[in-house]
Amino acid sequence: MKINQLKAGAALSYVYLGLGTVISIAYTPFMLRLLGQSEYGLYNLVASVVSYLGLLNFGFGHAYIRYFSKYKTAKATSEIARLNGMFLILFSVIGLVAIIAGMVLIAFTETIFGAELSARELSRAKILMAIMVVNIAFTFPGLVFNSHITANERFVFQKSLQVIRVIANPFLVLPVLVMGYGSVGMVVMITLLNLSVEVSHVVFCFRKLNMRFVFRDFDISLMREMAVFSSFIFMNLVVNQINWNVDRFILGRFHGTIAVATYSLAAQLNTYYLSVSTAISNVFIPRVNQMVSAQNDNRALTSLFTRVGRLQFIVLSLIFSGLIFFGRSFIHIWAGPGYAESYIIVLILVIPVTIPLIQNLGIEIQRAKNMHKFRSWVYLFIAIGNIGITIPLVKAFGGTGAALGTAIALIIGNIMIMNWYYHYRVGLNMLYFWKQISGILPALILPFISGIVLFLTVDLNNVLLLIVSGLGYAGVFALSVWMWGMNDYEKELVIRPVRSVQSKIGLFRNDSGNNK
Repeated sequence: MKINQLKAGAALSYVYLGLGTVISIAYTPFMLRLLGQSEYGLYNLVASVVSYLGLLNFGFGHAYIRYFSKYKTAKATSEIARLNGMFLILFSVIGLVAIIAGMVLIAFTETIFGAELSARELSRAKILMAIMVVNIAFTFPGLVFNSHITANERFVFQKSLQVIRVIANPFLVLPVLVMGYGSVGMVVMITLLNLSVEVSHVVFCFRKLNMRFVFRDFDISLMREMAVFSSFIFMNLVVNQINWNVDRFILGRFHGTIAVATYSLAAQLNTYYLSVSTAISNVFIPRVNQMVSAQNDNRALTSLFTRVGRLQFIVLSLIFSGLIFFGRSFIHIWAGPGYAESYIIVLILVIPVTIPLIQNLGIEIQRAKNMHKFRSWVYLFIAIGNIGITIPLVKAFGGTGAALGTAIALIIGNIMIMNWYYHYRVGLNMLYFWKQISGILPALILPFISGIVLFLTVDLNNVLLLIVSGLGYAGVFALSVWMWGMNDYEKELVIRPVRSVQSKIGLFRNDSGNNK
């Protein structure tokens, strides 16, 4: 059943990503035009500030999964119940702290956003911030239930709920925008939808997983151990917030909401890119923790790390190469001429982040081994450096400068230093990893040549020609990678579901024939 949950969870993750991307592509142009560039920028600017309240979880969600896996392996059900009780109290307190911190942010809105915002924009920013704070405060106690579902590997329910949410979102938000309620109405509907999902998690945990809580006799030494473990995950969260959100804040301070809107559109595309990579690796988090708890075999971990990394690289190389050839025309048609700079920004963000994305399972291996401290310190110093170089780059080059600052930080910290650490400290064979990844590269030559030809000879500003060219490029890519890039294991992952469908069709036909 666990294997089925893993496969189904990974499949549903890609259904979620596929639907989410398609729906967002169709929905975003309407949202941009109904909101206007300035209000879209304001919404993203406020969201980038409120998102820092998410740091209050201190990485305890990952700690929960680690210790749940440890107790589950030992079949210590009473300790799991005590763990549940401790985390529910902890996250409920954090939710209250988030509300108090949000009230402080609202009180100092003018100081936070500076002189680039008008009086109307500052007034609306306060309303948006209040709603977003309520949203994020309620997600904290919900983390206990969501983490419990993940730790139990019940991915089918979890991912199905995500699919439902992504489908429901535009149907709830667009009518509100059409009625003229703007960003405030949009945030209200998003908050109500998120709260519905959190309630569903709670109901599932009680009814299907028989989740139990014990609110006494907490292990103080365990709490100290988790605090140390989570403190370094917290540092990673700080780094991620700096790398992916501070750019918008700095842009808002120096260039206003229009610059934030242009950067945010590129950041939205980059978020899709990040999600594609994590969709498959996330379902292996419990498996990694179990492997480390049971044997801690570096050869087995390297094998898993490499298999997942190759799959991620195949998918990501299709996306980033497609962005290079078709991204400019796509953004022009999709968002409008006011977002031309978003093309350069998204390329600067996407290309360097590809390497850490195909290695993101290594982050979970570090955490499972409790070896994530080094990464946390490195990323923290790199992130601080990112702020230092981003401010002058933003002043000089606007959104492009902000993206350059983030790219430099990624190359130094996430690529150069971390590959050294994986190999010499964590125990993963990175020479083997990169040898396996490089085996895919020859298969990318033909797609790149076809992409260049299409870019130079086809009018990609024509919607029909853009779609046909994109599909043709994807076909060439798939054929080339199948012939010269994929190994037997990866081909079997594609062939097996096809065989299963064929088998079921054959059984259906036989049953129909027998009934006759």
